[in-house]
Amino acid sequence: MDTLIPMTQPEFLAYIEESIPSYAADKVASGQWSELEALALSRKTFDELLPQGLATPDNQLFTIVDADSRRVGMLWIAVQDRAGRRVAYVYDVSIAPEHRRQGHAVRAFEALEAKVRDMGLAGIGLHVFGHNHGAQALYARLGYQTTNINMFKAL
Repeated sequence: MDTLIPMTQPEFLAYIEESIPSYAADKVASGQWSELEALALSRKTFDELLPQGLATPDNQLFTIVDADSRRVGMLWIAVQDRAGRRVAYVYDVSIAPEHRRQGHAVRAFEALEAKVRDMGLAGIGLHVFGHNHGAQALYARLGYQTTNINMFKAL
């Protein structure tokens, strides 16, 4: 069984260094940001969402550890009010490329569900980019329902 352990400061710094360009690339791929502005906007977004880093209130960043105690990925949630209920919102989840397609994401979300229940929260929300079909399929298999769809047609 994979477990979620609190992320350490060195892991957090490595995560931020990797995630800022990755998030920028996703925003460019989705047509929301231009390549010229993407890195700066990504940096600004992370600074706004995590102004105190790991100590930012109502945010928890975890390292995903497999049954052999190997670090295989990460997961970031924030506790938010949504429609009058307190929920966990998944800001990011990532499995290292060499550990993908081995069930780690499924087991991480199972561990997250237990953690969210223990926290007394009403559910889990998340966003998935339209071009990320693999993640969409994973979330559908895990029982997540579509709540919004944004569409765009380039002319």
